[in-house]
Amino acid sequence: MTITITAFERSPDGGKGLARDTRVRWALEEVGQPYEVRLVPHQAMKEPAHLSVHPFGQIPTYEEGDLTLFETGSIVFHLAQRHPGLLPKDANARARAVTWMFAALSTVEPPILDLSIAKFQEGDKPWAQDRLPVVQDRIRQKLTLLSARLGDAEWLDGDFSAGDLLMVSVLLRVKPSGLLNEFPKLAAYVARGEARPAYQRAFAAQLAINTAPLPAG
Repeated sequence: MTITITAFERSPDGGKGLARDTRVRWALEEVGQPYEVRLVPHQAMKEPAHLSVHPFGQIPTYEEGDLTLFETGSIVFHLAQRHPGLLPKDANARARAVTWMFAALSTVEPPILDLSIAKFQEGDKPWAQDRLPVVQDRIRQKLTLLSARLGDAEWLDGDFSAGDLLMVSVLLRVKPSGLLNEFPKLAAYVARGEARPAYQRAFAAQLAINTAPLPAG
């Protein structure tokens, strides 16, 4: 059955790999599954057709036969369960990899998203400059603990897993701020993720869409 995911017709980041469809593309590339992409213009995201597959009007979504999924973590988890390559065979190691998936999305990502909101959505507010250091410190707290846990290991728990895929994807969002450079071990960890051939293919595919001319009309 054909796998179809949705992505922005034009990503707000211009194809730098920060849009969440990149995470799903990466997972599909890691497990060797071909897929098609349905591009969604911003104005169409809140229309009934798209809301029928994503009730909150976001991307990405995942369709395969009669299965429709939304939420990046759910999609990556589904792929990791169905195809070898993203979860260990050992039951305990598998459970730990899933735990790191949750940690990436539930613990590390929220303050990083707050930084984007503070800069781009609230940057013109009179209290924005006072709030920004507070948000940055919350990120530093998480990254300090994560860096200590990673130590000199290549990946979070043995071999590369879906936990690493999501954690690297989340940390990529903080990279433009310069905060990641304060944590050399995490910066090297992210670089290892970016160097994986599967990530390179996913990044190139997303960039190609965002640098191609828009269709006429």
